[in-house]
Amino acid sequence: MMAGETPITVVGNLVADPELRYIPSGAAVANFRIASTPRTFNRQTNQWEDQEALFLTCNIWREAAENVANSLSKGMRVIVNGRLRQRSYQTREGENRTIFEIEVDEVGPSLRYATAQVTRNERSGGGNFNRGGGNANGNNNYGGFGGGQQQNQGGFGAPQQQQQSQQSDPWNSSSPAGGFGGDANGEPPF
Repeated sequence: MMAGETPITVVGNLVADPELRYIPSGAAVANFRIASTPRTFNRQTNQWEDQEALFLTCNIWREAAENVANSLSKGMRVIVNGRLRQRSYQTREGENRTIFEIEVDEVGPSLRYATAQVTRNERSGGGNFNRGGGNANGNNNYGGFGGGQQQNQGGFGAPQQQQQSQQSDPWNSSSPAGGFGGDANGEPPF
């Protein structure tokens, strides 16, 4: 993040399905709007009350834009993290307007009132953004939650990798596959 940018995280509901489009260079961009409605507890009535909703337009680019368009829909509660941007323009009638938008870095469903099944996309080359990189021969060893369909993925909930040469693994403590490095009964070392 650059100096002077305003980081923001917003939890809200999508007010419409995301709109996916492609710019002339071929890059995908998805635009969507979220409504974030604060709630306060009224001690006099002993009830929760909705306050005025904040509506924000969100923009996300490239592969993440396609993922948003394929995964999210109107009404879903989402968590959006990005940078708040102010944009000024003039209407056809000559009026000056200013809007606030979020340039989205990360977005996902809120799991407070729902569950989700996450599926990792296979990479077809490119920047490995926010991924920890891959090998030139295509054997990308992604870790992370949920795993996926590729052979060497590991991570929480994914199939265990076969034991590879332990000499080349500086973090190996000779524990069984999937262990914590503690004793032989699989207990963590603490």
